[in-house]
Amino acid sequence: MKKLGISGGTKNSRNDSMCREALLGAKEAGAEVSFIHLLDLDIKHCTGCTACVMRMMSGKGNDCVLKDDFTWLENKMLDADGIVFSIPIFEKGAMGLFHTLMDRMGPRFDRGLLTTATVLAQSMDKQVPDPRLLKDKAVSYIAIGGSDWMTRIECDFGIQAMTPMWTTIDREVFSWASTIIVDEQRIKRAHEIGMNLANAAKDVSNARYLGDPGVCPHCHCREFYFANNGKVICCLCGIEGRMEIKGNGYAFAFDKDQISHAHDTLEGKFKHGNDIQQNVGQVMEVMRTPAYKEKLEHYKASIPAMKPTDD
Repeated sequence: MKKLGISGGTKNSRNDSMCREALLGAKEAGAEVSFIHLLDLDIKHCTGCTACVMRMMSGKGNDCVLKDDFTWLENKMLDADGIVFSIPIFEKGAMGLFHTLMDRMGPRFDRGLLTTATVLAQSMDKQVPDPRLLKDKAVSYIAIGGSDWMTRIECDFGIQAMTPMWTTIDREVFSWASTIIVDEQRIKRAHEIGMNLANAAKDVSNARYLGDPGVCPHCHCREFYFANNGKVICCLCGIEGRMEIKGNGYAFAFDKDQISHAHDTLEGKFKHGNDIQQNVGQVMEVMRTPAYKEKLEHYKASIPAMKPTDD
């Protein structure tokens, strides 16, 4: 069993320490462990070029056009059967580099697109995407913040796991955690997270979420979008339902058929993929029109972009 720890905090400080503590727990459970400090890597921002999707759907693999350390990191993640992330809280959510990592994973790691692309490539006798991308994987998350401004990060974590459909075992948020390195109770919890991850990865197909139950009974999220039309939408899995008062708290209720629309299910991903495909077809038609080309040239010429070398 290979367990990988990825920390995004200041080198050798709180996040690194709790990530290593989780790995010590995984090692105690019999795992082979390794550690990566995320800020040691050169990871460029995703440009949204969609080249990976076009390659994927035409039987040319799904490599990214950007050349940096992400390829190395991707291989390390794909070789592991369990990953624990320890990420600092910036402005209530995950640090920017974690979002960059999410963006670079993007459609290249999407289980729905990869499943479709693999079938297409096999039918055309062309290159299939890396089969490791379709491997089930257990993942856990640790967030460390210096105050109680931390309400976004659980959803950030869930979104990352949602794309490849990794099985989340724990999502733990430590607020007011500036002294966590000497907080024995929280150190014990980080150790437990590592042990849980290692044990879950032994049989990931039957692994289950062990963290805070949250409010959404499907994905355990605590963030919801209250639309003006009365709908309540889970910000993570996208299920639409209603919020009900239950005892001293809240309960999110929804019809069972909503599960087939959930963003973290294969059926929901296929539906989303079909919607995108239809939309792309319409966009391509518009982009071929003279009106679109004229508008594009108009905006390109109207206000040029500034660069540091202009000063």
